Amino acid sequence: MNHTQLNILMVNIQEIESINYLEPRRVKKYLFLWCRDGELKIQVDNKLLTVQKNQVLTITSGQYHCFKDINKAKGYMLDFTLDFMCKTEKDIELIFQNSLFCHFDYNEIIPAENPLEIENHLQTIEKELSEKPFQFLNSVHSRIELLLIAVNRAKIATGAEVWKPDALFLQFLEFVRNNFEKNLSLSEISTHLHTTELKLNEQAKLHAGKTAQNVIYGLVASEAKRLLLYGDSTVKEVAFQLGFIDPFYFSNFFKKQTNLSPKKFKERFAF
Repeated sequence: MNHTQLNILMVNIQEIESINYLEPRRVKKYLFLWCRDGELKIQVDNKLLTVQKNQVLTITSGQYHCFKDINKAKGYMLDFTLDFMCKTEKDIELIFQNSLFCHFDYNEIIPAENPLEIENHLQTIEKELSEKPFQFLNSVHSRIELLLIAVNRAKIATGAEVWKPDALFLQFLEFVRNNFEKNLSLSEISTHLHTTELKLNEQAKLHAGKTAQNVIYGLVASEAKRLLLYGDSTVKEVAFQLGFIDPFYFSNFFKKQTNLSPKKFKERFAF
């Protein structure tokens, strides 16, 4: 597989009306969902969301999603990997600016300020990926940047507060989410990221209002919820997948984070 073929796998677009799967899916890609007309209902993790005409929904890599009712909706679902989009720290910050793609289980439905602009960008991306003209991947990358800027502007127009996370904090979040099974300490994580625990704590306090360790706990608890709700893993198996040697300790940790035991959580929210 050559470099161009590999990159094509890292970005894709399809019309909503062509989506034909109803089972829960989880992909290591970021999803940009655009509803041009009609409305659709989609389950994201344990939340049922309704996206209506001229609205955008973003889904973060690693979240489960399941289309419940497309209801004659028209529009696009664009997906891309972090590696495709994030060539520089500036790219990383743009992806997560204003919580467009949020690591903390928050999926926001955003009304478009200029629907025609978003539609045009997505149509161009579809054409570029289909026809593959010279430097089409560069064009697609730029169009996705413009899409994110347009949605950021729409969000700010509603009075939303501007959130500009630092690239280091985002790299910290991504690293934790990609290494749950290793159960790494904050010291080990800081070494992998070529920084210090102090710096990570400063970033966590600034961007999340909590310590870096508590950010880790929150991410682990969110992943535990996904593993408990989707799939056939037992509580013991989920504990091991998240790097817990002792399932009893995992159960205590989960209850402290969610106020429910893993078993009670699964019973209450199972689909």
